[in-house]
Amino acid sequence: MKRITKISCIAAALLAGSAVAIAQPGSYTGPSTKPAPASAGYTGPSSVPLMSARDLLDKGKDDQYVKLKGKLVSHKGGDEYEFADQSGKITVEISSKLFPEGTTIDHNTVVELIGEFDKETFGESTLDVEQIKVAAK
Repeated sequence: MKRITKISCIAAALLAGSAVAIAQPGSYTGPSTKPAPASAGYTGPSSVPLMSARDLLDKGKDDQYVKLKGKLVSHKGGDEYEFADQSGKITVEISSKLFPEGTTIDHNTVVELIGEFDKETFGESTLDVEQIKVAAK
């Protein structure tokens, strides 16, 4: 009986330790000395339309995938940022793990955002960003 109890305690400790390791989120913490991972995936033409912030707010449809090009002009807190282009501003939600590692993005950096538009009838409509990259100059 003692052996079963001892094995159960060891198993519980191992499971608890692995749960803590899994639960800790990864996040971008600034420049890094490790090399950036090789970019993989499709890089050709896309049917995701490039829109302006104003057109998206005025004409965008709920759950529509779009691309915006402009600047993140301020951090509103949490995952929310204010994005601006020549036409206007929109709130975007960006998980910290989406920011490219080893790249500094500030209010002067031109970025391309691809994401899903969350159109609200009442309240603020936002873009849920799924991809962010520094735009070619």
